Amino acid sequence: MQTYGVNELRKMFLEFFESKGHLALNSFPLVPHNDNSLLLINSGMAPLKPYFTGQEIPPRNRVTTCQKCIRTGDIENVGKTARHGTFFEMLGNFSFGDYFKHEAIAWSWEFMTEVVGIDKNRLYPSVYEKDDEAFEIWNKEIGIAPENIFRMGKADNFWEHGAGPCGPCSEIYYDRGEKYGCGKEGCTVGCDCDRYVEVWNNVFTQFNGDGNGNYTELENKNIDTGMGLERLAIVVQDVASIFDIDTMKAIRDKVCQLAKVTYQTDSKKDVSIRLITDHIRSVTFMASDGIIPSNEGRGYVFRRLLRRAARHGRLLGIQGRFLADLAKTVIQESKDGYPELEDKKEYILKLLAIEEEKFNKTIDQGLTILAEMEKEMEKKNLKALPGEDVFKLYDTYGFPIDLTKEILEEKGFEVDEIGFKEAMEVQRVTARSARGTTNYMGAEETVYQQIDPSITSSFVGYDNLSYPSVISVLTTETELASELIAGQKGTILVKETPFYATSGGQAADIGIITTVDAEFEVEDTIKLQGGKIGHVGTVTKGIFKVNEKVNLQVDAKQRTATAKNHSATHLLQKALRTVLGTHVEQAGSLVTVDRLRFDFTHFSALTAEEINTVETLVNEQIENNLPVSTKVTNIEEAKKEGAMALFGEKYSSDVRVVTMGDYSKELCGGTHVGNTGVITVFKILSETGIAAGVRRIEALTGNGVFAYYKELENELNTAARTAKAEPSGLTSRIEGFLEEIKLLKSENDKLKSKLANNSLGDVMNQVIEVKGVKLLSVKLPDVDMNELRNLGDQLKDKLGEGVIILASATAPDKVNLLAMATDGAMKQGAHAGNIIKELATLVGGGGGGRPNMAQAGGKSAAGIDAVIEKSKEVLNSQLK
Repeated sequence: MQTYGVNELRKMFLEFFESKGHLALNSFPLVPHNDNSLLLINSGMAPLKPYFTGQEIPPRNRVTTCQKCIRTGDIENVGKTARHGTFFEMLGNFSFGDYFKHEAIAWSWEFMTEVVGIDKNRLYPSVYEKDDEAFEIWNKEIGIAPENIFRMGKADNFWEHGAGPCGPCSEIYYDRGEKYGCGKEGCTVGCDCDRYVEVWNNVFTQFNGDGNGNYTELENKNIDTGMGLERLAIVVQDVASIFDIDTMKAIRDKVCQLAKVTYQTDSKKDVSIRLITDHIRSVTFMASDGIIPSNEGRGYVFRRLLRRAARHGRLLGIQGRFLADLAKTVIQESKDGYPELEDKKEYILKLLAIEEEKFNKTIDQGLTILAEMEKEMEKKNLKALPGEDVFKLYDTYGFPIDLTKEILEEKGFEVDEIGFKEAMEVQRVTARSARGTTNYMGAEETVYQQIDPSITSSFVGYDNLSYPSVISVLTTETELASELIAGQKGTILVKETPFYATSGGQAADIGIITTVDAEFEVEDTIKLQGGKIGHVGTVTKGIFKVNEKVNLQVDAKQRTATAKNHSATHLLQKALRTVLGTHVEQAGSLVTVDRLRFDFTHFSALTAEEINTVETLVNEQIENNLPVSTKVTNIEEAKKEGAMALFGEKYSSDVRVVTMGDYSKELCGGTHVGNTGVITVFKILSETGIAAGVRRIEALTGNGVFAYYKELENELNTAARTAKAEPSGLTSRIEGFLEEIKLLKSENDKLKSKLANNSLGDVMNQVIEVKGVKLLSVKLPDVDMNELRNLGDQLKDKLGEGVIILASATAPDKVNLLAMATDGAMKQGAHAGNIIKELATLVGGGGGGRPNMAQAGGKSAAGIDAVIEKSKEVLNSQLK
């Protein structure tokens, strides 16, 4: 058998199925689209679920993909074994109501034996025990001897996920030879050892299950096959594990080079080498798809994987940051199949470096805290770290629970996972609500899912704000309807519409739909599955019926204002890349009638100078009256022309390119002005950080800017009138006020100091001795903390050596306490911080400080006398 590399095998698979009439699609992003049931894409069929459910019509009935996937269910085992990993590529061929078992089985055999050249005598198919049809195909059509076809039970060879489409499976196993076997008598397909490895899985989706074991035949049967690319490479390259295949070995070797270690010479180090090799692949691909490290959802998966890798780098003795350097190898090895890695290289490396640095700043402190927690556990004879401590490490020091578990397991401890989960409940509830409920697509059934999948809508609004069409569907808020009458809320679908539906960050059009006798106010326009556009609103008069001719009229004023803001975001992105660098990518946006919001990748706050430069560049391009043109072209051609794409977005083969003169070129489906001069003017309102490596700019255009400055003008005039000055003289007037306030404050401070001294009087006769140390404890009326400190310093000079305690109430519920100890008193054991800590409880407060000076606040003036009385006792307990 000839040896092929991972990149070659991927190409061979896709080209083979293209030759069988399949449409080869690029891998979908790791972030699921309209699927709340998943945090991350975890199988080849996951992004194709709408086609399997019938909610959307596939671009072709035969599709093939190589899908990037992440699974973290076995994360604790990654590194500990050579089998487990979090990132993998899934090869798949899919049929949506087209071919079925005969073709699927024949093509899987043809690819394995004729294209790849695997020895037929080392391949063994399995079938579901009741699937005689698949058995017959393998036996009579492919020519496999009956004794070499393995019938297996439902647990192994029947795919189902609750209620819904399901069916039997047929897998293909490869015999790797005795050197990988367990040596036990009877070792064969199905054994837990590494000799017989499942390479290919054909799922024959032929039933609809009710979730209770009852099945009915599907009218349109589907094929869903999967083959792990890495597992195929193990077979073809005849290596021991995924960590030995060519692309992963390159990463593994780089880890060893950085750590100055050799693989398979130390079992503990091997765990770290394998873990880093796997995790760096996951985080590199996640970064390329726009996922940002955070403490929830998929961002938490990113963070925990990166931080586990960073910590194992330390265990290997790697000094300083290394993950970005390692990611370069990942990009080099995988860019053939995933060109977005090379396109986003600068951004990926910066994001990984910043996140690793952030962890490096907290890990040492966190490890110190964990070490203290371990000592407490040993003192209390505990075997598990309490949940609240695990949460503290997670919340304060960024330790994912599995990192804490891993560190403790190395020392024979466990963690209280139940307690941790209870402490995490608030965040988990938030994350769950963000993900929604979990049916097959992770969302509740809506009225829109009852609509015939063959019904579609065409958008004709680039060139039209008014358009005649025919109603294809009417719905109320809960069900499909044949008519809507005055007062009813509902949704209208038509064949062609000029209304833009919310997408790409652009807010929806509003307007009206009319007949001769009826009117429907469109309050929102939404995209629905399967290329449908819904007009949501209320019937204000008359009746609307299905198949009725209507006229659709977009609110022109709103569309124009929104278009100005949208076109300005394109100019803004180009300006940001010019000023800050080409690592800047759009990470999200919101374009409405009132303003624009633009999120972008960058790793520090913009300076005032940078903001001003960006704003100036945008306004220069507005003033240049650049023509705005659009064209539809092939995605590859658009990228060659330098068109910017949205981060992590999945594009179809044909895309719309929006060009603004020679300045900006972006892939965009939104609506725009015809000339940048229409925008009139651009003003940045704010620039803030919203996540690690993501900044946000909010801005205005056109009339929004004029309204903003009008409001500022009104505020300026109001302020000037209040200050009894002209607007032009307001600054000097304010400067005069500030100087006057400064003088008054100085006089006030002098008066307060004089009053405090007067209220103190001669208190030196109140000095007592406690074990040879002088103690002066004084109650004062209405003295703030600053003055208490001044008085304390004065009294300390008079006292020479000793301890001073001052207490004052400035209101019934506001108490100030101060304690001071001289060097001589401290040598005798006095500690101002501990004194104040104990006395503060008497006035309902708390505080502390250094041994020589400490202060506290309290809420109960009634306790001051008790403070003075108890001060002697507290000092006495400290002195030697």
